[in-house]
Amino acid sequence: MEKMKQARAWRRGCGTVAALALAVMTLGAAPAATAQTGVTAATVPVTGTLKKIKDDGVVVIGFRDASIPFSYYDVNQQPIGYSMDITNLILAKIKQVLNAPNLKVRKIPITSQNRIALLQNGTFDFECNTTTNDRARARQVDFSNNFFEIGTRLLTLKTSGIKDFADLKGKTVVVGAGTTSEKILRRMNVEKKMGMHIISAKDHTESSLMLKTGRAVAMMMDDALLAGERAKMAKPSDYVITGTPQSHEVYGCMMRKNDNGLKTLIDGVIAKAETSGEAATIYQKWFMSPIPPKGLNLDFPMSDDMKALFAHPSSEPVS
Repeated sequence: MEKMKQARAWRRGCGTVAALALAVMTLGAAPAATAQTGVTAATVPVTGTLKKIKDDGVVVIGFRDASIPFSYYDVNQQPIGYSMDITNLILAKIKQVLNAPNLKVRKIPITSQNRIALLQNGTFDFECNTTTNDRARARQVDFSNNFFEIGTRLLTLKTSGIKDFADLKGKTVVVGAGTTSEKILRRMNVEKKMGMHIISAKDHTESSLMLKTGRAVAMMMDDALLAGERAKMAKPSDYVITGTPQSHEVYGCMMRKNDNGLKTLIDGVIAKAETSGEAATIYQKWFMSPIPPKGLNLDFPMSDDMKALFAHPSSEPVS
């Protein structure tokens, strides 16, 4: 744990340098080569899930249907978003490494409650959505290089009077069932004797419904997801993302334990995207530009932590 704290402090300290490096790369400068970016058929062992995919002629991915702007349905009921663009880069590399241009892709909707069980029982092969890479989950599954970093905060009406977590004392709050935010909130409720009524929602849509109908005064979630939920409201300007981040977390692609071939491939794809500037372009598309279906701009600038993450790809959790 101490080692990770030191690493995180170093990453925070290099935010300015990372920002400059990312800007240079986005303009087209060639990044320094790393072992992680050299993904070819010769460097990826076709074992485990990759062998299964090759033998079956199909790859199965898990996706979330309402996690704006990471993974959600478009008007044609097809998943789109930041995470889906990362997934598509991986799918293209899988087809290349397996020499299978006509590989079939099957997509399975998953939730925060069933994602690990469905991965472990073989229902899908990997997912790159909003699953936090943490040490507890890493005992059950493997994670790729991280592709996003967030802080857990609150979404509430500007008129609610909620400025920080201390203001939730005695109030009703909604949070996603089975998420790290739920664990944090319930622990806070006990340790600080806040007397909150905590509602565990099955998904983001239910959480937002609880908030906009007044059944909860605030919802706790990853700040990037809160920006997406705010964009879905009838009047997004009525809502504010607030509160001191209760944790800093990273998202990684999740795959079965000890699946070395697939992890090597996905790690390489993500590292190349991050160090080449491609991931920054994808970020700009989904967080700083109008997105479907309403054409709203989430206006969620890239943090220094994200810039440092892109400059130094890693599969380590931050907590």
